[in-house]
Amino acid sequence: MKPSSYKQCALSVMDNISDPNISFDDKGISNYYHEYVQAEKEQGLVGDPGRQKQLEWAAKIKSRPGKNGYDCILGLSGGADSTYIAYLAKDLGLNPLLVHFDYGWNTEIATINVENAVKYSGFDLYTVVMDWEEFRSLQRSYFKASVLDLDVPADHMIFGALFETAKKFNIKYVLSGNNVWTEHTLPKAWNYNKFDLVNLRNIHKTFENTPLKHLPALGLWQYAYYQLVLNVERVNFLNWQEFKRVDILKVIEKELGWKNYGGKHQESVFTRFYQGYILPNKFQIDKRKAHLSNLIFAGQLSKEEALAELAKPAYDENLMKQDYEFVAKKLGFSLDEFKQVLTQPNVDHGHYGTDVNQRARYFKIMTATRPITKFLKALLKR
Repeated sequence: MKPSSYKQCALSVMDNISDPNISFDDKGISNYYHEYVQAEKEQGLVGDPGRQKQLEWAAKIKSRPGKNGYDCILGLSGGADSTYIAYLAKDLGLNPLLVHFDYGWNTEIATINVENAVKYSGFDLYTVVMDWEEFRSLQRSYFKASVLDLDVPADHMIFGALFETAKKFNIKYVLSGNNVWTEHTLPKAWNYNKFDLVNLRNIHKTFENTPLKHLPALGLWQYAYYQLVLNVERVNFLNWQEFKRVDILKVIEKELGWKNYGGKHQESVFTRFYQGYILPNKFQIDKRKAHLSNLIFAGQLSKEEALAELAKPAYDENLMKQDYEFVAKKLGFSLDEFKQVLTQPNVDHGHYGTDVNQRARYFKIMTATRPITKFLKALLKR
C-alpha cells in the first residue's frame, strides 16, 4: 500500500517516495521531464543534421590516428549500446581499438556478444584484465561501508582503463555509448560521483586497507590530465541520430548476432544483482523507473507499458537466489556475513570524505588560468 503522501509524475513513473528530491509543476509533471526536454534540445540531433554531424566528427577522428592506425577507442561490454557503437563505427569508416574490461563478473551472453561484435566489425580487441584480488578487496570495502553506489569501483576502473589505454596508444577520442534518448534521466540521490578518488580510497582504507597497485585510477586530477594535457575527448555519436531502443536491438540482433541478456546493464552478474536485488531491498530504489521514464519522455514507451513492466519482478527469482549465493562466495563472504552487510544501516558516501576541496582548488586554478589559456590559443592561431 502506498503512503498517503505518495505522488507520481503525471507523464512518467517517477515518484516522490523513491526520489525525495523530485518536484512537480502545476500539472503534476515532474522536473525530470523538463530536464529531459532541455537536454534533448541542447544535445540531440536527428535526420540529416544529425547524420551530418556524425560524418563531420568521423572525419575529424580519422584525421588524427594514434599508434597502429587506431583513431579512437570504444569500450565494448557486450551490452546493447556499446555493441551498436561498434556497428556505427564500422558504418562511419572508423578504426577503433575495442577495449573490453574484464573484472570477473561478465555473463556468458555478454562474452558471446563481445566475440560476435569483434567478428562482425573486424576491429582489434584489447582486453584489460583487472587484478582480481585487488578488485575484490575494493568491492568488499564498499559492501562493508554500507554506501549506496556499489557500482563505483567497476565504473571508476572501466573509465580509468579506457583513458590509460588511450594514453598508451596515443588515441585522442573515446566513443561513448551514453545518449540523451535512453540514459539522461537518473536522480542524483540514486548514485554517487564515479570519479571521487578521495572517497574511493578512504572507503577502501577504512575497511580493507590492502595494496591497490594495479587498478587504474581516474580521479579529478587524472581526468584533468587526460582531458587538458593529452586532449582526449569523449564523443557521443548516439546523440546525433534517432536512437529508438527497439529498432537498435533489432539491428544488432540481425547484423551482429547480439543476444539479449535481460534488463538494462545486466551484461554483468554483479550489476544485475546490485540493481535487481540490493538497490530495491536495501535502498528502496528501482532503477527501472528512471530507465522507463526516459523512454516515455523520448516517445518510445507509454506510461501504461512502463507500469506493466514495473509490475514484473526485476529478474527471475531463482536466478536472483543463485546470484545471491554466487556474489557472496565470489566476494569471500559467508552467507551470514553477506546478510549482515546487506542489512546494516545505510551510510552516506560523504561520511568517508570527498574530493570537494580538490574540486574547489581545481576550479579556482581553472578560473585563474582561463585568460592565459585563451591568449595562448589565440596566439597559436596567428
